[in-house]
Parts: sequence; structure tokens; C-alpha cells
Amino acid sequence: MTSKQRSYLKGLAMNIDSIFQIGKSSLTPEITAAVDEALEARELIKITILKNCLDDGRAIAEMLAERTRSQVVQVIGRKIVLYRPAKDEAKRKIELPR
Repeated sequence: MTSKQRSYLKGLAMNIDSIFQIGKSSLTPEITAAVDEALEARELIKITILKNCLDDGRAIAEMLAERTRSQVVQVIGRKIVLYRPAKDEAKRKIELPR
């Protein structure tokens, strides 16, 4: 992913709300599966890490990206933004700049 594409996705992510919260149980298989489904439906999602989660935000982002085959757009404090294009090209909503 180029810096121009990442910047474009960051701009889109500013206007969306977090749809997941990761708490003290950290990354469970259920959360990973739910994030995978959300990425397929929305392509770009935002996740909040609660204060009672002791793990590092960057580590959680990298682990989630690896498990869901997505890309980390940004990690700011306790917010993670992930992107993965939909497998079906007809369902793709986000067109990345070249």
C-alpha cells in the first residue's frame, strides 16, 4: 500500500465510528472472526482498545491484520484502523487512488 493510498484511507476513517472494542480478554478467536466478517462487509473498520486491555495497541493491530489478512492503516493511541478489499469485486465500495 502506498502512502497516498494510506492517506486516502485515513481520511475516510476519520468519519466512521468504532464498531469493535477490545477489552481485558484481549484478542479472542470470536473477536478475530467478527473482525474478519466486518472487513468483508465494510472493507474499512475502526476498533477501540479499552483502558483495561493491557496489551500494546500496535501489537494487537499487527496480530489482527495477520489473522484477517488485512492491512493496518493507522494506530493512534487506542484506535486501530484496518483495511481489506472485499473478495468479490462487485461488492467493493472503496476505490483506492493509484
